[in-house]
Amino acid sequence: MSDFEGLDLQAVEDQMAADADAGGSNRVVLGVLDGSEEDDEWLDVIEEGAVLVLDVDGDLNELASGFARPVKESGGELMHFRGFLVVTPPGVTIDTGRL
Repeated sequence: MSDFEGLDLQAVEDQMAADADAGGSNRVVLGVLDGSEEDDEWLDVIEEGAVLVLDVDGDLNELASGFARPVKESGGELMHFRGFLVVTPPGVTIDTGRL
């Protein structure tokens, strides 16, 4: 018996379409957090529903101070992991269960 026999691909596709229609995004944006981008630019990406994965080049607390609080207050999450800052929009959780 195949592992995929019980998988309802149509339901998965329907849910993905519903998430996209609800303002969600299927984007992961890679960047460098070094102070060269304005905080509002990172916030705009998060507000569009994308996930940020930023290579931190400098002092994380200083570099993220302008957008971390608004992300958290809106229900998003931030996590520093192996030199990267992962930032998710509201409704997208960061699963650390395998760390």
